[in-house]
Amino acid sequence: TGLSSHDSGMLVFKLERERPAYAVYGNMLYYVKDRFLRQLDFNSSKDTAVMQLRSGSKFPVFSMSYNPAENAVLLCTRATNLENSTYDLYSIPRESDSQNPDAPEGKRSSGLTAVWVARNRFAVLDRMHSLLIKNLKNEIVKKVQVPSCEEIFYAGTGSLLLRDAEGVTLFDVQQKRSLATVKIAKVKYVVWSSDANHVALLAKHATFKGCASVLCNIHENIRVKSGAWAENEVFIYTTSNHIKYALTSGDHGIIRTLDLPIYVTRVRGNSVYCLDRECRPRVLNIDPTEYRFKLALVNRKYEEVSSIIAYLQKKGYPEVALHFVKDEKTRFSLALECGNIEVYRTNIYGGSSLQHFCLNRCSFLICLFLQVALEAAKALDERSCWERLGEAALLQGHHQVVEMCYQRTKNFDKLTFLYLITGNLAKLRKMMKIAEIRKDMSGHYQGALYLGDVSERVRILKNCGQKSLAYLTAATHGMDEEAESLKETFDLEKEMVPEVDPNAQLLQPPPPINPLDTNWPLLTVSKGFFEGAIAAKGRAGQMVADLDMDASGGEGWGEDAELHLDEDGFMDAQEGLGDEGAIGKEEGGGWDVEEDLDLPPELDVPSVGGGGAEGDGFFVPPTKGTSTTQMWCNNSQLAVDHLLAGSFETAMRLLHDQVGVVQFGPYKQLFMQTLSRGRTCYLGLPSLPCLHSYPQRNWKDSGAKGGLPAVGLRLSDLISRLQQCYQLTTAGSWPPFFFFFFPCVYIFINNLLFPSLLFQTRKILAACEKSLTDAHQLNYDPHNPFDICPASFTPLYRGRPVEKCPLSGACYCPKYKGEVCTVTLVTEIGKDVIGLRVSPLQFR
Repeated sequence: TGLSSHDSGMLVFKLERERPAYAVYGNMLYYVKDRFLRQLDFNSSKDTAVMQLRSGSKFPVFSMSYNPAENAVLLCTRATNLENSTYDLYSIPRESDSQNPDAPEGKRSSGLTAVWVARNRFAVLDRMHSLLIKNLKNEIVKKVQVPSCEEIFYAGTGSLLLRDAEGVTLFDVQQKRSLATVKIAKVKYVVWSSDANHVALLAKHATFKGCASVLCNIHENIRVKSGAWAENEVFIYTTSNHIKYALTSGDHGIIRTLDLPIYVTRVRGNSVYCLDRECRPRVLNIDPTEYRFKLALVNRKYEEVSSIIAYLQKKGYPEVALHFVKDEKTRFSLALECGNIEVYRTNIYGGSSLQHFCLNRCSFLICLFLQVALEAAKALDERSCWERLGEAALLQGHHQVVEMCYQRTKNFDKLTFLYLITGNLAKLRKMMKIAEIRKDMSGHYQGALYLGDVSERVRILKNCGQKSLAYLTAATHGMDEEAESLKETFDLEKEMVPEVDPNAQLLQPPPPINPLDTNWPLLTVSKGFFEGAIAAKGRAGQMVADLDMDASGGEGWGEDAELHLDEDGFMDAQEGLGDEGAIGKEEGGGWDVEEDLDLPPELDVPSVGGGGAEGDGFFVPPTKGTSTTQMWCNNSQLAVDHLLAGSFETAMRLLHDQVGVVQFGPYKQLFMQTLSRGRTCYLGLPSLPCLHSYPQRNWKDSGAKGGLPAVGLRLSDLISRLQQCYQLTTAGSWPPFFFFFFPCVYIFINNLLFPSLLFQTRKILAACEKSLTDAHQLNYDPHNPFDICPASFTPLYRGRPVEKCPLSGACYCPKYKGEVCTVTLVTEIGKDVIGLRVSPLQFR
């Protein structure tokens, strides 16, 4: 490290790279230390030197790429001047003396980065940022044209990750085309999961990516040092002072604190294998309970969750929910994620002590969840938390909690509307009075509208200078004395008294017949996995008894409240609104909602050991399954099957990748026709909507999830359409969709085999041969085979560069690459595609 001082302070910086170069394969770790390549066996902890590296470079090894098939290794050295960077290709000796390891002669060449892409091939990013493919003899096999590239990373056999200034691209080296792109800048390291389905892109913040989509972004204020996958959905990474975890769902947290930075190489169980700054192998113990617990909740593995809870209770954590996640923001977020009762059952156990209860009534369950969120919101006391809690409570119909949240955030407009829809006219009138004191003219008038208080509306309009509207309001609603009084204030010479519509009617809001004093009633549900397992331990009844279910919340407003406003016109949160019925009955309670949630009396929790058969009186929601059309998309990679399933987006993606279709407008009619034959309709009972069934071509052996859509076409239909193609071709009318649905047209066009057209052509040739003079000079060589460019109508002689339409096969001049084909009108000229797939056999 180095130290630099200046006027504003001191700056600490590194003089050389600390991060060791290493590679992991199976149970072996290969790493570079003191000019030796060493091998560490994770199982036996045996650490040996396998070979001595070539000297001559003053820079440490920057990165390593290991080839297990050939037992070879690529070591890249990054110089200060990037153009002087090199790499070394070594074959690791099969047998070596650890005390006196061999020093094989490596092959050194210039290059920024070198990584393996196949058993006997590796890719090199040279100093000109071009991609070279080399063999084991370090000979150039081919050069690959790639987009703008600053760095390359391993991405599996035949693939690379290319980094540019804007993001990372998954590139297929064999097909020379980009497969997917993610906009993430300045990626420094890439870590793949063991099943290669997820990859972590480490920049200044960690990003987790699926095959073609970003799963989550995790921003860190401190640079991420290293990382490794503990499981396929859990990534363990380190900063300079912490070991942290992250789930692909986006949840993350701290596992333990570090004294010095480390570089993780592998995570197994509760052990983290790593290298320290001196490149010494170390094993650190961690507690994986938290991320295993959350991962089990996300995946709904209730048995694993139950075992984790039992383990924690055994280790002295009886109140798991309250002690498991101590961060109030995390507890609050977990509680709010439980708005849906099924999601609540999955997530709330990470943020409350409800796992000890017999959760057998949905309304009681949600009240407890809101109570947990309310306690967390009180502890945080942030406006954003109160707003989120209010939204969640409103979705569940708990307007009492919504009222508290609106009061905390001083959201007077929403609070006024809440009192309107619940029919609480007394509080609605107090809100009108509050608006008047706050000099909120709009809110004051709105409250008068909600209450139907015509005299108040007239007074408001008169005070704000709207005499005409005040007069019309009074005259229309029968307030004759007030109307005459207002009429006298008009200066008849300068002002005109508005005329009253004789057909005007009295407008009054309907009075509430039954004011909503209690929360919205909810369905009851049957007991789930935890309810039965935990209630059997005899703790649910005790936990329910500990709850204060009789705490009364009061009205929250005084009868004749003396309102105290701050300098901005808002009520002080620490001052009460009155002496009677305040939410907090302590002195100065007012907006402070310090009492427990006022639960309705019908939410009394039945005893665990109560009588009655299990499930009596409870609604058991069915488990959501997978639709037939979704299974079709999962089971097939044929575009027509996705059209039959109604998944136009995936069908378009397949057509784009297979035959380069970029304009889908001409296919709209065919898409809709194909979709219509993918299902049948029948009427079950009169006056009920039609039911759908989905015919399958493999219905005899498809099973529950292996179905594929019926073909819906016969050979005779195809023959009829082929005859139609012949007629359209004769007339010179070739709609673009025929080139997709009738491949035989290609044969017809390429061989001019249609009899009548061939006969006409021969007649024209015979007439031309009688006169051997040319009226026009033609660019034509009869001795050299050629194709005609459909865009410029110029010959393309054999051997000249051409660009082909991936669907029709038409040849174009290279300048038309990237444009839409003039023959098909739908495909991109020169696009690199995999070819049309019309049978599942083509994927084997």
